[in-house]
Amino acid sequence: MRDFIYNGQPSRVVFGAGSLAHLEREIDLLGARRALILSTPEQSQQAQMVADRLASRAAGIFPRAVMHVPIETAREARELAQKLGADCAVAIGGGSTTGLGKAIAMESGLPILAIPTTYAGSEMTPIYGITEAGLKKTGRDSRVLPRTVIYDPELTLTLPVGMSVTSGMNAIAHAAEGLYAQDSNPVMDLMAEEGIRAIAQALPAIRRQSDDLEGRTNALYGAWLCGSVLGNVGMALHHKLCHTLGGSFNLPHAEVHTVILPQAIAFNADAAPQAMARIGRALGGQGGASAAAGLFDLACDNGAPVSLRDIGMKESELDRAADIAVSNPYWNPRPFGVAQRGEIRQLLQNAFEGIRPA
Repeated sequence: MRDFIYNGQPSRVVFGAGSLAHLEREIDLLGARRALILSTPEQSQQAQMVADRLASRAAGIFPRAVMHVPIETAREARELAQKLGADCAVAIGGGSTTGLGKAIAMESGLPILAIPTTYAGSEMTPIYGITEAGLKKTGRDSRVLPRTVIYDPELTLTLPVGMSVTSGMNAIAHAAEGLYAQDSNPVMDLMAEEGIRAIAQALPAIRRQSDDLEGRTNALYGAWLCGSVLGNVGMALHHKLCHTLGGSFNLPHAEVHTVILPQAIAFNADAAPQAMARIGRALGGQGGASAAAGLFDLACDNGAPVSLRDIGMKESELDRAADIAVSNPYWNPRPFGVAQRGEIRQLLQNAFEGIRPA
């Protein structure tokens, strides 16, 4: 048994089909009276549904959350919260909406109640990200951790299958990197492996039948576990590359994670053999495939993109992406600084072409 330090995150989770019915009770427990409801434009109807449920306790709706939290959007939402006298934020949606809530909390200290409708996992973390002048800056701050999370699988039944698969792969990425994190611990290892297993089993079920409530419940359960890992331990190469590609090239968040994950895991395979064994076991270990190949197959077999070319990246941009990634690297079991720039450039080329790792 290795030495470790474990810090639990002080968040409350309400999980189960139909659990949105507890929304008013949970706002009461926060000591809040006026909620600003946040969503993306695409989920404005769900935001309106929440506002209708809260009636006079809804201060207003801000339905303009977008990927990577541009600082201009964050400022606009903060100003509206102050103008309306909101004393909490209810974020319904995926990582973009939760991220906007975090940006508000950073400045105002408003408590966040998150209602995830994807598998992003941001709701379980004190990690924030804001994009300014084409660069995505991330950090950790306890003020941005949602105080309460309501996981209601019924709210995910209409999530399109394609988005469900890429969102699930995004969640798996948190757990996979958590298994070789510098500050990993046995509790997170258990949660990571179980989270990968739950989502890997749920995605084929969702693809077969998009409104399969059991599959949706298992996927959301896995997302909670994977998000908890993300919130408790540090991330590495995979997340650095995704932050670079998303923030600097405006590529879709979940799709970037889906494409990069097998390639990043392949890069780290020899440096983290125990993590690879756990990932392989969680995926079912079929056919003797490596962890990286198993992740590639999970995405590909369920219709998700596996190449950067297919999600809007230009080959001419790969050099700049490699330069950005190695200029300020995260800790990683295998170094990827300036001296390894050529290897990172090749990883990005493999991702651009969608090459299945050996």
